[in-house]
Amino acid sequence: MKLPFRCGLSTLLATWLLGTGTGQGASLLSNAGFEFDPGGHNQTLNGWFTFGANNYNETGTGHGGTNYYKVYQAFTGAANYTGIYQDYISGPGAVYNADGWAYTANADAIAGQNQSWLEVSFRDASANVLALYRSAIISTNALANGKFAKNTWTDLGITNQYDPNTYQATGTVSKLVAPAGTYFVRYQAVFAGDAAYSGGSVYYDDLNLTSAGGQPYGSYNITWSDEFNGNTINPAVWTYDLGGGGWGNQELEYYTSRSTNAYATNGLLHIVARKEASNGYNYTSARVKSQGLFACKYGRVEWRAKLPSGTGMWPALWFLGTNITQIGWPGCGEIDLLENNGSNIGMAQGSIHSGSDATAIYNFTDGLTTTNFHTYTLDWSTNALLFYVDGHLYQTQTSWSSSNGSYPFPFNQPFFLIMNVAVGGNYVGNPSTNDINSGTVFPQEMQVDYVRLYNLTAPLQMSLKKNGQNLVIDWPSNIVCRLQSQTNPAALGLGTNWLVQATSTNQYQISPAGGSGYYRLVSP
Repeated sequence: MKLPFRCGLSTLLATWLLGTGTGQGASLLSNAGFEFDPGGHNQTLNGWFTFGANNYNETGTGHGGTNYYKVYQAFTGAANYTGIYQDYISGPGAVYNADGWAYTANADAIAGQNQSWLEVSFRDASANVLALYRSAIISTNALANGKFAKNTWTDLGITNQYDPNTYQATGTVSKLVAPAGTYFVRYQAVFAGDAAYSGGSVYYDDLNLTSAGGQPYGSYNITWSDEFNGNTINPAVWTYDLGGGGWGNQELEYYTSRSTNAYATNGLLHIVARKEASNGYNYTSARVKSQGLFACKYGRVEWRAKLPSGTGMWPALWFLGTNITQIGWPGCGEIDLLENNGSNIGMAQGSIHSGSDATAIYNFTDGLTTTNFHTYTLDWSTNALLFYVDGHLYQTQTSWSSSNGSYPFPFNQPFFLIMNVAVGGNYVGNPSTNDINSGTVFPQEMQVDYVRLYNLTAPLQMSLKKNGQNLVIDWPSNIVCRLQSQTNPAALGLGTNWLVQATSTNQYQISPAGGSGYYRLVSP
């Protein structure tokens, strides 16, 4: 008997019984209640992308808190659309609930042929709509027939399914399920303005997109990872760049492979910048790389890291093409999943370099900074590079060029991974040694919790079959996971009482002998 399994969840085997757990958490949206916007009437909507002219943060009596979002049409004399949206990382088979609170004031009620609604769409790497869902439509008809009340905050569930090609409603659903080809899910509030300059506005507050159980990445599973467990940096995966010379960026550090600059402990990789003289330089640090040992091409690469701060700190998580020794830089291609200026811990930057460069900046909301642990993710497909921070998509690149080859070169070649903390240099404004010493408390370090590579795979399934008087558990071999066992049913929900079953294969044999046992797969 078999049961589908997704990475990050537990699959339990109790004697011959299999089962899974599901859960539901907080909204995946950033600044969902608009409380991290400044007070008053302005167009600062932190964490949201806008389209159209009239998107405003308002301070007053919202559904929750003191801020809310106000939207009205663009008054262009033609049909027009205004609104806000956020994109969040997803994958085929991921499941969601979505809703939000809406209000139209009696003194400024939506009028004419104007309409407004909340919307969720699932999209591919090029942002093409694969599936579309909307809430009930706020319109003059809805006001007239009592389906939407003025001066009342109303919860709009996003449950109406639409054909993404014809925009015709096709039915209702209880859950929103990402279809095949999904890379991300878009949540947006839309105001459709008519051509007659009709007035009226709609307020939105406490918007919500929630994982409704299952694996948030859907059919993406971990096919390689380094969790940095143990007390050594794995020499089969990582090596070092050594020395100084500025590294083409006028950097001021000398890179070493010493354990004082790079070490692993308590499940973390530490890369440490120190104020100390070495080989004619005033600072030491480390640049750890997988060149010649591990490389990847395509997939979803996820780093979880905590960054240093201070004048001159330049941490980075990035990639270079493995053909750099043949064709050089930038022809080999460079993907900067993350770099940061330690003087501005409220931002993270992602870039590509191939001869034609492109970049974007993610600004943290909700009081967070780079000195907290965050997840930095790259979705890398045959024709697109998508950059995320904590699941929030902030940059998509689908066009680039190189003198060394035609598109999509060079981002259709294998790349190796690099993690480093530079001190000084062009990116951070070339601060002087005096400025760095007065603006930074040394040592400073980047801590990396893990780096993981996800790919679309067949579902990880536990299979149970007889082998004489014994039983054999097996599972797919191409997904990173560990088998754990438990004999005490009362402790099944506790993470500390499960024992790891050592096995070098994707099979494990057990002898029931009339008893019962509980087994689960944990990934990674």
